[in-house]
Amino acid sequence: MSLLSCIVVRMKNNQVRQIVLAALQRSEVPFSTPELLNVIDHAVTDRTLRRWLVGWVDEGIVERTGKKRGVRYLWVNRNPVTQFQFLHAVPEYRRASMMSQIRDLWTHSSTSIEGNTLTLGETFDVLELGLTISGKPLREHQEVIGHARAIDQLYALVISRQAVVREHLFELYRSVHAERVADIYKPAGVWKLEPNGCNAISAEDKPVYIQYAHPAHVDRLMAEYLQTLNRIMAAGVDAEEAVECYAKLHIGFAHIHPFWDGNGRLARLISNVPLLRSGLPPLVIDEALRGEYIKSLAAYQIETGVLTPERGVWPAVAPYERFLELCQSCYQQTIELIEQVQS
Repeated sequence: MSLLSCIVVRMKNNQVRQIVLAALQRSEVPFSTPELLNVIDHAVTDRTLRRWLVGWVDEGIVERTGKKRGVRYLWVNRNPVTQFQFLHAVPEYRRASMMSQIRDLWTHSSTSIEGNTLTLGETFDVLELGLTISGKPLREHQEVIGHARAIDQLYALVISRQAVVREHLFELYRSVHAERVADIYKPAGVWKLEPNGCNAISAEDKPVYIQYAHPAHVDRLMAEYLQTLNRIMAAGVDAEEAVECYAKLHIGFAHIHPFWDGNGRLARLISNVPLLRSGLPPLVIDEALRGEYIKSLAAYQIETGVLTPERGVWPAVAPYERFLELCQSCYQQTIELIEQVQS
């Protein structure tokens, strides 16, 4: 087999590995090996799959139960309450409730920025009490439930200490995207197939159209993005670097706009992975600052121009201090929420 063929096979196998891991992560019941082979449509051999499973069991991220033909594999549900360092200063009896508070606030703020009309209290009722809100669309209920599920997936990804790959983003996309209408031009869980953009107002008070990255360029741009994201995670982030790290990853993802929809919610999720991995609390964009949030991102995108693989995800042409200041303000609110209950 040629070197190129070996590289192609290795890349394919890595994608299949991530599909298996994602299936294990989102399932509450254990899988048998034949069931997992069906999940991946027998894309690898039984022997290869079993080798992966043995490795994951050794790493402690998958649990093996049963014997012989009754062997099953289940994702080890590591509770984020016991994993995240920023919770250590919170009294133990309050940690679970603190995680719920952050989840509810994060979900409400992020979906509200995208136009969801559920209040924070109504979001709490949906997520904590399982209620439906009279007069509010089913779609809005689905959005907050999907976003909360995506946060759980994000926590599991952080705790697993895996490198972030495309399939993780696709899984998050499937969670946050509430609309289930089948459309070949708006696929669920793959990169966009059509160009997209948005209207904005320039610094000269003139209408402009912001063109996001072309679909043909998304895969290479996202490869650079994920490489940078994983490098930052491997190096770690301290408290002084947290906001700048988040802001850089956020503007990069939002400027590529790799999906046809849901890019803002995903940017606000994935940009928090290095913070959480380093034991820091997540940064939650305040929905009350929605106007400045949109304008500061647009100002950066207008000045930077369209991204291409040759220019890269972060061309050194436009500063983003305005967006950075907004992020700093929002992060302070999260920190204050935690400090209120510290022992």
